[in-house]
Amino acid sequence: MEDLRSILAKHGFSFKKQFGQNFISDTNLLKRIVALAEVTKEDTVIEIGCGAGTLTREISAAAGKVYAFEIDKNLQPVLAETLSGCDNTEVIFRDFLKCNLAEFEDGLKDYVVIANLPYYITTPLIMRFVEESQKVKRLVVMVQEEVAERFCAAENTPEYGAVTAAIARRADTKIVAKVDKSMFMPRPQVDSAVVRMDFVPDKIPVRSARAYRETVRCAFLSRRKTLENNLVNAFGWSREQAKEVMQRAGLPEKVRGETLSPQTLAALSDIICEYID
Repeated sequence: MEDLRSILAKHGFSFKKQFGQNFISDTNLLKRIVALAEVTKEDTVIEIGCGAGTLTREISAAAGKVYAFEIDKNLQPVLAETLSGCDNTEVIFRDFLKCNLAEFEDGLKDYVVIANLPYYITTPLIMRFVEESQKVKRLVVMVQEEVAERFCAAENTPEYGAVTAAIARRADTKIVAKVDKSMFMPRPQVDSAVVRMDFVPDKIPVRSARAYRETVRCAFLSRRKTLENNLVNAFGWSREQAKEVMQRAGLPEKVRGETLSPQTLAALSDIICEYID
């Protein structure tokens, strides 16, 4: 295939800052991402933000079926060239976040998600799969390195937050590769990392997914305040009611929410659901 820079120039494509476009052209890196996702011909893969199609082409070679979402319709002629011959690949020019995920999953078997994500869409997209998907089995995404560290953080660390706890309820998460900023075009300001999330059925069981979400939100409402204060502020409870819930959960009086593991947050949410559902 012709050099990516030449293909983009030929079709008069210009990068758009609002879409956070940073393309990868290094073939070895592209192949490595697909290998890290362990894609086989039995797999259906959803790619979010296929860009110029360089990663899409490598996914297509490994997968059975590929649905590639792209928001920028100006990439149509570029993708027509870069994905020529990729007969198992369907490009969908839509904003994935505006799609009805339940409708899209209807009729699909379990699938893998692969994406090179711009910063502005990263957390909303990850949370979409964590909170709504019934069929995603694995998610392999390129994100900013600091975001990757947040996704994989341990409790009681500066990186640990609400998104960490939300992901941990459903998936085993780890950083599987570091990627220098020089590998992208145009070159971003920070380095990136590839994160792999393996979704595990009933990984951390809870009585109510809504109660778990509300508990996590409460725990990180104010990081330097005690959990008791956050319970009062988040749910409008009396201090006595907050103390009662904490005692039932076996939590120390002055504990802070960011010190609680996802498993402890789940146990706490099972008690909280009796008060809010």
